[in-house]
Amino acid sequence: MSSTFKSLNLRPELLDSLKILKFEQMTPVQEKSLPYILEGKDVLAQAKTGSGKTAAFGLGLLNSIDFNRKSVHSLVLCPTRELAEQVCTELRKLATSLANVKIVSICGGASESSQERSLSANPQIVVGTPGRLLHLLKKESLSLKDLKTCVLDEADRMLDMGFTDEIEAIFKFLPKKRQSLLFSATFPEDIKSISADFQTDAVEVEVDATHSENKIEDVFFEVRPTQDKNNLLYKILGQYKPKRAIVFCRTKKETLDVTEFLSGRSVSAKCLNGDLEQRDRTEVFTKFSNQSISILVATDVAARGLDVENLPAVINYNMPATAEDYIHRIGRTGRAGKKGLAFSFFNPAESFRLEEIAELKGEPCTIKDASNLSFTEKYRPTPPMTTIYVSGGKKDKLRPGDLVGALTGEAKLYANDIGDINIHQTFSFVAIKRSRAKQAVERLSAGRIKKKKFKVGFA
Repeated sequence: MSSTFKSLNLRPELLDSLKILKFEQMTPVQEKSLPYILEGKDVLAQAKTGSGKTAAFGLGLLNSIDFNRKSVHSLVLCPTRELAEQVCTELRKLATSLANVKIVSICGGASESSQERSLSANPQIVVGTPGRLLHLLKKESLSLKDLKTCVLDEADRMLDMGFTDEIEAIFKFLPKKRQSLLFSATFPEDIKSISADFQTDAVEVEVDATHSENKIEDVFFEVRPTQDKNNLLYKILGQYKPKRAIVFCRTKKETLDVTEFLSGRSVSAKCLNGDLEQRDRTEVFTKFSNQSISILVATDVAARGLDVENLPAVINYNMPATAEDYIHRIGRTGRAGKKGLAFSFFNPAESFRLEEIAELKGEPCTIKDASNLSFTEKYRPTPPMTTIYVSGGKKDKLRPGDLVGALTGEAKLYANDIGDINIHQTFSFVAIKRSRAKQAVERLSAGRIKKKKFKVGFA
């Protein structure tokens, strides 16, 4: 089997998009699953976040769209709004060279009426979370009677979050004859049960179940009750100096305490927990993803589904509940052949967790005494980007090209001064090189975008 996308029976436009994105070689999950997906077979795939699974099912969805039909062609179910937005972004990138592809996100926390308007425009692909999708199906604002393909993405996370009933209810709205794709980082019995109900003669694909030793250096530090974990955390950051890191905590209070501790030492840190409003969660994650924040301190629930490119390190302030959760957490680093760092604090009573992780990894855990961590120097990385806010979004028909045009025209920035652009329904975030952000805000505030005035400021 060839590992190049050119070997697949893809639309020429998709090959053009892949060329623009500089995607040449398939990842293992793409190489093993895409041929079956393109043949229309059901696929049950085990693959961690960041393995390229979105492009695997995304290319299949886009390749099989019938542009003559005015109905929803594909549905993608995701556990969180953040993951749904990321999937939409990735699909739109893959569809760059395809004309007239409409992809909409249907999630809780956003305007239901605006989502209903988006659905009335006959999108080919709908991506969303179970709760809001089920609600709109019951209202008959969304019809899936002509659906060709349904995808369950991060299925194990959806079950962990208690979406089993919603997923089973959504199944009842699907046509019996369809393609069903299920992607999961782990294969617990619940997943196999869902697959049996959801799929027919599914081809099972298993890749990246664990992480290779040469990509992720993971170290466990034994911490005694008398030791100050915040100071130990700061010592790790100072010793290894990751430009960015996610720190996983068990409780919302811990995320606040750790963030306050780091901020008090001039570290650019923000917390992500369930108490934040959806818009605040979106802003925090966007800033971290586009390199405007150095440290993200998060609970497991708040961070589920988050996918960050080029993340140097993951730190477990507390041990995760299961070995599978550990693999899922550290899988956010060491991607695309790059090296990653994973550090975990554990107390002596949690030694059994290390045994479970070692068994799953197939190798012993590296354990160090936290007392041996030395204070080397202060940890004060400067994020290379600053995020600016624009008071216009999809409802204003703003596109990334419009913002780039205004920034290079009105604001006199160079293209390489501009980072990630995230356009939401009523607002947009743009990452700008820190040294040029003030200029961007001042000139864009005085100028226009698509001949319109918008409020512009620092997010």
